[in-house]
Formats: sequence, C-alpha cells, structure tokens
Amino acid sequence: MKKVINESNRVVEEMIEGFLAAYGRYYRKVPGVKGIVRQEKQDKVAVVIGGGSGHEPMFLGFAGEGLADGVAIGNVFAAPTPDTVYEVAKAADSGKGVLFVYGNYAGDVLNFDMGAELAENEGIATKTVLVTDDVASAPPERRGERRGIAGDVLVIKIAGAAAANGLDLEEVTRLAKKANDNTRSIGVALTPGSIPDTGTPTFTLPEDEIEFGMGIHGEPGVKRTKLMKADELTDHMLQAVLEDLPFQAGDEVCVLINGLGSTTLMELLIVHRRVSHVLADRGITVYDSDVNSFCTTQEMGGFSITLMKLDEELKKYYNYPAYSPFYAKQRLGE
Repeated sequence: MKKVINESNRVVEEMIEGFLAAYGRYYRKVPGVKGIVRQEKQDKVAVVIGGGSGHEPMFLGFAGEGLADGVAIGNVFAAPTPDTVYEVAKAADSGKGVLFVYGNYAGDVLNFDMGAELAENEGIATKTVLVTDDVASAPPERRGERRGIAGDVLVIKIAGAAAANGLDLEEVTRLAKKANDNTRSIGVALTPGSIPDTGTPTFTLPEDEIEFGMGIHGEPGVKRTKLMKADELTDHMLQAVLEDLPFQAGDEVCVLINGLGSTTLMELLIVHRRVSHVLADRGITVYDSDVNSFCTTQEMGGFSITLMKLDEELKKYYNYPAYSPFYAKQRLGE
C-alpha cells in the first residue's frame, strides 16, 4: 500500500518530531526515549498512557488538560520499552505518584510492569489500570483477559479528570478501574490496515466479507459474515455490547463510535444514528456521544461501538473539561 513516509525505520521518530513541531507549545520530548510529557509539570497524580504506534491519535493525542500527562510510545504495533515507560513516568511525576493506563496486551503489560518497577526503585509510587473493554476477545467470566480497544478514550478521560481534581493515587486508580468496569466495546473489520515498514496488509479478508470482533492489530474476531447494511450490522454489534454488562432500561450512557482509519465520518454518523434509535427504544438514555476516529489501525476499514454506563460519580468526572489537539470536551452539566 502507498504510504507518505521517508525511511521506514524512522516513521515513529519523525511522527514525534512532527507532533512537537506542531504542538511544542503544550508538550516536550522526554530525552533519550520515544516519549512526550506536558510542557509544564502538574502538581497532582500523573497519568501516563502508552502503547504501540499506528493507532493515532491514540495514544500520542491523549495527553493534555484533563487527560494524560505523559505518553510512552512504542514502535508500530509494538509496546514501548521499559526504559521509555520509566523515563516518561519520571518526567511526569510531581511527587504524588503515577497511574499507568493502557490496553491489555502481553507486551505492554510486561514492559509497563518493568518500567513501573524501575520507577518504584526511584521512590515513585505507581499504580496500573488495564483497559479491557473488547467483549469479543474473551467471555464475561474471563473479562480480565480482554483486550483494550477504543474504550481507552473513556478510561483516560475519567482518570485524567480525577487526577486534575486533585484526588490521590488510590482514588484516581479506583475511578479509572470503575470507568473500565462500566465500559464495553466491539469492533468490526471490513478491510485490512498495513504495516508502514513493509506496506503489507495486516490480514486478508474476501471483498464481500467482514469480521466481527477483530482486534486493532488484526487479532482474530469471533466470526466472519457477508457484508450487511449499516443498520443490521449495528444491531448485531450493539446486541453483543448491551448483553455483556448488561445495559438496561433506565441506564444512562456515553456512546463512542470509533473509526479504524479508512471508514468515513459519514459512515460513522450513519452508525450513530442507528445506535441512538436502538438505545432510545430500549429506554437507555444517551448522556453524550463522540463520533470520530480515535483508535485507528493505519487505514483499516471498520469501526467500533463503545458504551460506558454512568452513575453520578462517573458523570462528575466525565463532565470535567478536557483538551488535547485531537480530543476536546467542554464542561458538561453543573
């Protein structure tokens, strides 16, 4: 596939250079590693996120006001190194501890754990919350084994708001876990993405077929079917999400429709139209929605649907304003 790159082995470095050239007013590079932190260190619990590149704007674009304080960046579809995690944590910490938030993938877990151990050895208190929102990746009784996909957005939003409100590390961790416990997602793939180093597709799929539950790196889903109309497809996906928590009449939810790279905003809005109709029919109130491409896989075709069930506590922190160049939320509610 055609790509706008220079040297294939420098795509991540050049991406970071371009990000800082555009937004250096707000961020600075962590010396010696592929990481960024906010320009001014904040006197609060630091939220550090991260993962492999190739999913932009996740994770690079989710540091900012009311969001994360630092981002540990890996190579394309590869976990950040332990040194990167450690150096970013050290650069972000103000003495009140660091909460790591990232998707549940083996490489990320291993390297973040090692980075956390290095930070602890330096006297930095750390906690970790793994995002496990993908209902297709394991059954409910093994929910802790699930992958993290677009639900990262909502968990980071709550964690960042809790930290910005001055809560201590235990409380920020508790709220981030609560956000994850109340968040469910499922995705569908229509066409593959590609790996910039090689230009090769991440998987193959017949032209008239789609795959339910495929992961954001091309991990296997739960079934392949023929392509169907948007409403029918949305109904199938939403059913899997609604049954899992389960979500019930009277619930209040946030909705996130996330494009995987090449699916257009027009298509995503058509999906949201159907989601809003189905939820209304079930007596579930939509408190707020986002429709955009936040957690992508290069130019993969497809999208995911995420719901987060709210209570008054989660709503308080969801309402807190947030800003980064790629995600913004005005203050909502009182």
